[in-house]
Amino acid sequence: MKELLAAIPYARFLGVGIEPAEAGFQCILPFRPELIGNTMLPAIHGGVLGAFAELTALLGLIDETGIDRVPKPVSFTVDYLRTAGPRDTHARAEIFKLGRRIANVHVVGWQDDPQKPVVAGNGKFLF
Repeated sequence: MKELLAAIPYARFLGVGIEPAEAGFQCILPFRPELIGNTMLPAIHGGVLGAFAELTALLGLIDETGIDRVPKPVSFTVDYLRTAGPRDTHARAEIFKLGRRIANVHVVGWQDDPQKPVVAGNGKFLF
């Protein structure tokens, strides 16, 4: 999985990493000041959170299926649930339906408490 992250330019730019979790792994977006979108709060940029959620969905799908290609997003929606402050953000993917060609994946991202998510995403991917 780490080689795959290294091969995705945007993942390298964001500094996304992987850490062990109860059920497989979860992704981590380490905080850097360059990720701030609203300096008044300060808050992590929504585009960064959306990209992180989509990347987490892709990695979860690749890990679950063992496919050797990056799936193509058909659609991905992002819900911003709380302000994401200047802290590390974690995310976990769950595959809802895995068909022969299409998969539905749900992602939840949080900072300090998994019960208080800051972002959620739902995507359909073609592989």
